[in-house]
Amino acid sequence: MIDFTKCKEEINQYKGSEKKKTLIYNNVKYLVKFPDPLRQKNKDLSYINNAFSEYIGSKIFELIGIKTQKTLLGYYNINGKEKIVCACEDFTTENKTLYEFENLANSTLLDKKVETEITDIMKIISDNKNLINETDTIKKFWEMFVVDSLIGNTDRHNGNWGFLKDNETDQITFAPIYDCGSCLNPLLDDEEIKSINDTELKNLALNCYSCLKENGKKINYAQFILSTTNAECNEAIVNIFPKINMEEIKEMINNIPCISDCRKNFYINILAQRYEQILYPKYQKLNLGL
Repeated sequence: MIDFTKCKEEINQYKGSEKKKTLIYNNVKYLVKFPDPLRQKNKDLSYINNAFSEYIGSKIFELIGIKTQKTLLGYYNINGKEKIVCACEDFTTENKTLYEFENLANSTLLDKKVETEITDIMKIISDNKNLINETDTIKKFWEMFVVDSLIGNTDRHNGNWGFLKDNETDQITFAPIYDCGSCLNPLLDDEEIKSINDTELKNLALNCYSCLKENGKKINYAQFILSTTNAECNEAIVNIFPKINMEEIKEMINNIPCISDCRKNFYINILAQRYEQILYPKYQKLNLGL
């Protein structure tokens, strides 16, 4: 575990609701996310698990082969108390600038409020094909969606994915995946996890909603993937599923030293449920041409 306590600190430049610092570790700039304060009424939880969610969610994207923000787990000493933190490497440079999708959205559909409706997102991408690579963006958007369905990311809104612009060449590319802290049920504490039976675990896995919307309603990952005729989403499933190595993911989780055994088992089992109940049957159906 890395001790970030004595790292050089810079004035924080990052937005978002989570508590964070900008620290320099081994001459590299990191956004270091701290445990959030209580977010749910009548719940005795410090929300410490968002660091685990950020780290594991990012590592799963990376293991699948999708370009992802590098993350490190460590701790930071505050008034004698060690806080588990997740350090996220800043992939921007003097020559590369991040533009979140919401920046593109707010400059495109000028006559309406842009939220996370899928049809709006696709229209914005299409309307800006003079600025971005439309085909590549749609492909990578749906691949991100498929992996988010595996990790149960409930908060892939317009402000936590986007594009990198090379300021020397003006080339704009899909940015590395970042901000996965809302995956893997971070609000569940260990005592709750211990009480979850097999039926409840399956329900948690399958009744997971994206913040993306279809016809004004949040998308249920399982229902959408299993029933969709969306060609781009189906193509992403065909491309991504063979790259998911559940044994490799299991080994990665089991090798994390600061997570309880019950939480490790919960992560492994809920990922297995989504893999076996959602992605595998859909992939089989598509692969057999049914």
